[in-house]
Amino acid sequence: MALSSRLSPFRTFEISTGELTGAIGDSITVLPLVVSLGVLTPASLPHLLVWFAVFRVVWGILYGVPLSVEPMKAIAGLAIVGGITYGELAAAGLLAGGVLLVVGWRNWLEHIDGVIGEPVVRGVQFAVACMLVVAAVELVVAAPAVAGAGLAIAVTVALVSRRAVALVLLVVGGVWAAATVGVPQPTLPEMGLFPTGEPSVSIAAIEGLTAQLAMTVGNAAIATSLLLSDLYDADVSSDRLAGSMGVMNLAAVPFGALPMCHGSGGLAGKHAFGARTGTANLVAGALYLGLAFVADLLVAFPMALLGVLLLVVAASLARVALGATDRPLFVLAIGGVSIVTNVGAAFVAGVVWWRLRG
Repeated sequence: MALSSRLSPFRTFEISTGELTGAIGDSITVLPLVVSLGVLTPASLPHLLVWFAVFRVVWGILYGVPLSVEPMKAIAGLAIVGGITYGELAAAGLLAGGVLLVVGWRNWLEHIDGVIGEPVVRGVQFAVACMLVVAAVELVVAAPAVAGAGLAIAVTVALVSRRAVALVLLVVGGVWAAATVGVPQPTLPEMGLFPTGEPSVSIAAIEGLTAQLAMTVGNAAIATSLLLSDLYDADVSSDRLAGSMGVMNLAAVPFGALPMCHGSGGLAGKHAFGARTGTANLVAGALYLGLAFVADLLVAFPMALLGVLLLVVAASLARVALGATDRPLFVLAIGGVSIVTNVGAAFVAGVVWWRLRG
């Protein structure tokens, strides 16, 4: 069943099993970071979830494809390990939003894209896949018995329907969490300006911003634009994506949101689990809004199950990156650099090497 969309020139909206299972395809990269922030920092987990819900719906309608909405991983990671305070996280998110809005408005990434070279972009995609594997291993090692049970469930379900694996594992994890802590009383957060702390500009915030922008340009803008073309035949420029991210952060961070971006990893995840249209984002928005009502339940979710799903997403993204390039060794090298440093450093190193060779 297809519903014509007047708002999006790219795709129709479809109602199918693939849209349902694909809706949670990028949740496996989002939830570990979001839950960690909610537990380890002053960030309000219900506020974070509400804004993820809002922008999944917004971009699903405006673009008509299951465009991912993910945490800005460099900034979020620094906050989780205590490298920056919550106020510095908010400041970095607002600054990133302003920079990205200007970059997209001036169409600067259109010129950068021509300088970078496609193999570098594919390398960034592979680097993100490497990051996902590392994150998955950390989650699995922390609870190998749970991960083993999750893997057994995944293999069993995959024999019937590969697309249903993610949905079944999340349902199993949710039931596990409810059995552990009980079902909390449904509540929604009160909305107000900077509900958990004022922004604080500092050297640490600027350092986090710099690392994030390097990742955002390579993965959330350029690589995502390319992947949208590869997987969905959608012509969405990297500058338009930059502008979307700028608007998203300037509008939401002041009201308790985590700094957010798009991303090739989440997009690959949605595609791997069956998402083909903007319907998946509408379903995902409803899911995240529902989770915001019972946010305390997520704290008890067995993250080792998410680790199993991360491996599936990483494999999908790696296949796309390596299957669409004639420079596989170059792509692999960027992935290797990302493991020992980070995606931002790997992106910069790839650009420098590519230009020197050119």
